[in-house]
Amino acid sequence: MGPSQQNSCSGYQQNTEIAVVLWIMSVLFSRIKGMLFLLFLTWFCSGQPAPPLLRFSVYLDPSNMVYLRWDHDEEEMMTFELQVRTTGWVAFGFSPHGELPGSDIVIGGVFPNGSVYFSDFHVVDEATLEEDDSQDYQLLSVTENETSTTMLFKRHLRTCDSNDLDITFAVPVEETKYACTFLPLPMVKQKHHIYKFEPVITPHNITLVHHILVYACGNASVLPSGIDDCYGANPDFALCSQVVVGWAVGGESYQFPDDAAYSIGTPWDPQYVRLEIHYSNFYLVSGLIDSSGVRIYYTPEVRKYDLGVLQTGIFTFPVHFIPPGAESYRSYGLCNSSQFDEVNGKPVPDLHVFAYLLHTHLAGRGVKVAQYRNGKQLGIICEDNKYDFTLQEIRDMKEILVIKPGDEILVECNFQTLDRSGITFAGPSTMNEMCLSFLFYYPRNNISSCMGYPDILYVAHVLKQEASDAVEGMMAMDFVDWNNETVKTAEKAAKEADQIVVIKTINEIQKNESGLIRDIHIPEQALCHNISAQLTLSDFRATANLRLAAVHNFESSTTKETVSLPLLFLTQLLFAWIIFSSEYRK
Repeated sequence: MGPSQQNSCSGYQQNTEIAVVLWIMSVLFSRIKGMLFLLFLTWFCSGQPAPPLLRFSVYLDPSNMVYLRWDHDEEEMMTFELQVRTTGWVAFGFSPHGELPGSDIVIGGVFPNGSVYFSDFHVVDEATLEEDDSQDYQLLSVTENETSTTMLFKRHLRTCDSNDLDITFAVPVEETKYACTFLPLPMVKQKHHIYKFEPVITPHNITLVHHILVYACGNASVLPSGIDDCYGANPDFALCSQVVVGWAVGGESYQFPDDAAYSIGTPWDPQYVRLEIHYSNFYLVSGLIDSSGVRIYYTPEVRKYDLGVLQTGIFTFPVHFIPPGAESYRSYGLCNSSQFDEVNGKPVPDLHVFAYLLHTHLAGRGVKVAQYRNGKQLGIICEDNKYDFTLQEIRDMKEILVIKPGDEILVECNFQTLDRSGITFAGPSTMNEMCLSFLFYYPRNNISSCMGYPDILYVAHVLKQEASDAVEGMMAMDFVDWNNETVKTAEKAAKEADQIVVIKTINEIQKNESGLIRDIHIPEQALCHNISAQLTLSDFRATANLRLAAVHNFESSTTKETVSLPLLFLTQLLFAWIIFSSEYRK
């Protein structure tokens, strides 16, 4: 449903909890790199009958002049409602590259005499607009009042008309694809809180979608339009690194605690986000169409705190590697938060961590996050020693944990590569590796991530390899004769090496820090208790009597099925023998 209205309008209900979908289906088109909106407007109450229930909505401009609502059904029919503050006519369309030529456009409006018109067009060049031979958009209604025009229409996701652009994302025939686009957050006139999110995965693509992340963008960011590889030739599509919500394989919906949620609608809040979807098309299947995404819920009933997400672990690029044939290989990523105040631009309040998400790829076997203050370990923040790639979910802390600026956060990942004959390098593919921990906390600050990586030259030299820079250091790993001894030597060297710590903010400000990896001390495990080993002779007698009583009750309460006397006698003998044996052993 659309944003809640502050005034009372005939035919509409007040709405305090609103859901909006940041759906890739509306922006990730097989050839579409951006949306072209020729005329913009917003909707005002006019006493008109209530429009159909369309679950998804967004304002398309900062002035709230353009309001788009949409939905789809199981037959892949899309329904759109465009609400524009203008009179006469409106137009809506999709552009393959954010430009007019090649655009797929629908135009409609109301004539002065009250009659309406509506037609499906395409743009040939900057000066030529042609009506499609195949009219694939269907008008449901177009209305107008003194200030606004509202056009309701529908069309299929794919029309088979060469002049219509498909409203789907054709998954590339590649083993790994990171698809990114930039979307506006809901435009609200007062502070709201995002309090819940849930994945929306196209059912037949459940094994294809690896993860979905939504990153907040700084309001000073200059963002590209359309869709591209997140980490490809255009570095602009890697902008925005402050996680808002995240989902990975095995995860489900998640609702934030009652006293903290993600803030939108204030001058300090982000207006745009980067939507990132990782596809793992291992078998290079062609013709796959996807419309997966994330649905977020927001409300004007604000919580006490604004939450944030801190990404920690090993900086994925450029020097993380795992040797082949390793039963166990531990990697470490350090966050030294001593520069948080400076990078944040003002003092950073204590971070109250209430939940976490751990992430590695297929070689990961365990993840552990430890906290240090003044060089001493305070404890384990979170851990999963039986990490399962297919069960990556946000987990609540047993109790709130406080991280103070200046503390160190160390992420340790344990990998196993017995089935691999070559080095596993860090990278985006599922067959590459990552070592990450996302800490959900309040109150929010500007820090997006704080991750470390080792001095690879030191590691190379310990392994007796020649290298003069980081690139040569990584290349040298291919020349190591990997066996149990060299695997442990590499693990020890990477732990002893100086750590380069990279701190980034929502505005893409970056500062490097340094640090050393400290030992992780595992707290003593509580003693286990074997209750059966502590049973006394009287316990055995009581147990025997209870069991005999149970047999007797069963016999007396059954009318159709009874316990035979020989079976009962045998049971009594068995328990008598147990008691006798216990006394004899004493």
